[in-house]
Amino acid sequence: MASAKFQIERKCEICGKSFIAKTLTSKYCSKNCSQVAYKQRKKEEQLDALKREKAARVPKNQPYLSIADATALFDIGRDSLYRLIRNKQVRYYNLGLRMIRICKADLQERFNLRPYDERRKEKQSEVKTYRLEPEDCYTIGEIAKKFGIHDSTVYLHIRKYSIPTRQIGNYVYAPKSEIDNLYKH
Repeated sequence: MASAKFQIERKCEICGKSFIAKTLTSKYCSKNCSQVAYKQRKKEEQLDALKREKAARVPKNQPYLSIADATALFDIGRDSLYRLIRNKQVRYYNLGLRMIRICKADLQERFNLRPYDERRKEKQSEVKTYRLEPEDCYTIGEIAKKFGIHDSTVYLHIRKYSIPTRQIGNYVYAPKSEIDNLYKH
C-alpha cells in the first residue's frame, strides 16, 4: 500500500506513546498494544453479556434488590450503591451478612434501566440517506485536491468506509458530509 503524502501523529490508546499513524484508523502504536486492546474489548463484552443475562433473570415485580441485581439492572457500580446507602439516599434493609436489599423504586428515580439489545439493534439498523446531487457532493478530483491525497487513495477510502457514490458522465460524486467527516483533522 502506498504511503500518504501527509503524516498523522496520534497517541496510542493503550500505552500513551506518540506514533505516526500508517492509516486513518490507526489507534495503537504496535501489534502488542493492539492485542492488549482486543483482549480488553473481549473481556468487557463478556462481562456486559453476563450483566445482561443477570438483569434478564431479575423478576420485574420484586420491590427490593440485592446489590448484584441492582448493578446488573441499572448498570451502576457497587461502590456507587454503597455510597448511596451510607448517605441514606436510598431505602434499604440489612438482613445479615451479604444480605443488603435496596429499594428498587428509589433506584428507578435516580437511574435509568440498563439499555436492552433491541434498542441498540434499532439504532444500528437505521439507514442513512444521502442527497447525491452534484451541489451536495465532491468529485474525486476535488477531494484529492482539497485534502492533498492521490485519487487512488480516495477510491480506497470510499470502498473501505462504504461511502456511497454516484457517477454522472466521467465524474464520480461522494457526499460532502461523509468526506469532511472522514478527513477532518
